[in-house]
Amino acid sequence: MRCRLIVSSVLAIFFLQLVPTQFAWGSVTPETEAPSALLLEAHTGKILFQKKAYQRMPPASVTKVATLLVAMDAVKSGKVKWDDRVVTSEAAWEMGGSEIWLEPGEEMSFKEMMIAIAVGSANDACVAVAEHIAGSEKAFVGLMNQKVKEMGLKNTHFVNAHGLPAKGHYTCAYDMAVLCRDAALYPEFMELTSIKHYYKLRGGKTKLDNTNKLLWWYDGADGFKTGWTTEANYCLASTVKRGDLRLICCVFGIPETGGHFKESVKLFNWGFANYAFQQLVKPGEVVGKVRVGKGSTDYIGVVAPRGAGILTPKGEDKKVTKEVKFPAFLNAPITQGSPAGELMVIVDGKICEKVPLVAESDVPQGNIWRQLKKALDAVAG
Repeated sequence: MRCRLIVSSVLAIFFLQLVPTQFAWGSVTPETEAPSALLLEAHTGKILFQKKAYQRMPPASVTKVATLLVAMDAVKSGKVKWDDRVVTSEAAWEMGGSEIWLEPGEEMSFKEMMIAIAVGSANDACVAVAEHIAGSEKAFVGLMNQKVKEMGLKNTHFVNAHGLPAKGHYTCAYDMAVLCRDAALYPEFMELTSIKHYYKLRGGKTKLDNTNKLLWWYDGADGFKTGWTTEANYCLASTVKRGDLRLICCVFGIPETGGHFKESVKLFNWGFANYAFQQLVKPGEVVGKVRVGKGSTDYIGVVAPRGAGILTPKGEDKKVTKEVKFPAFLNAPITQGSPAGELMVIVDGKICEKVPLVAESDVPQGNIWRQLKKALDAVAG
């Protein structure tokens, strides 16, 4: 315990040294010693800074961002559930590197395995989860590469689900930032990667501490994943949210111990010093109502599922408005999430973003007596 307190104190001093303003207002670009790096704004996907961001690099355990993302897709589709029992195979047991020392035949819930990956960077849990979802790690890696292809990412190819060195296993800062941006849309993903400690595994016998120290020392940090091998050096895919502005930073190939934190903080400091995000509509916010025809109700709420806003350099004054277009009416039955209009963000007279709007809830078709009453009311009116 005393050793842990000493290490924590040293890390606290290290990060406090990075907090003072490092870049003057209006600076054009920051500097970083990272061989490859990228800073991205999460809502718009705008690249704020890049350095050799498309260079193929070994990702080490940052690979697990993609592993967790594909697993989250499986949860969303209903293929697996959080309380599924995952049985450890001999292939999972044989894994080296970071692990939770799974034994052949040992069972844990799917959620516990996911926590072990996100917090403890457990290679054995990666294989167990991969086998549970796809039948084998090889088949699961196929899903990872299919995901990358569908997203149009050109400089990523996975050979395994954990990130240990392998020929042909690579990514780049840009591709990983795009994967992280997709991952940040899952609240459950963010919940997993923001856990600092997990002391409930095996009834408290196995304790996990997150290797992403930004979670402790950098205001607003809430994800994603560190990585290190002798081949890859130190790597980090991380995200920080302050107010309405979320930034994503990926750095690869840093030889200095702790350098992946130091260089990421440099880029985050610069990003938050120079940019602001103006949120016009929150995710899930009701932006209006549409008349319903032949339904059990007369109106339905219309929502913006992913919200809307603009990114601006600090100090820039822009005229921002939003315009909403609804159909004249929607005929029941209506399914929650079905198309129900469009919201446009207009900056200085130009449309800069279009957000599809959707129905807030289901609306079944009204019975014949209700429709007859509405018809009579219309005639009487």
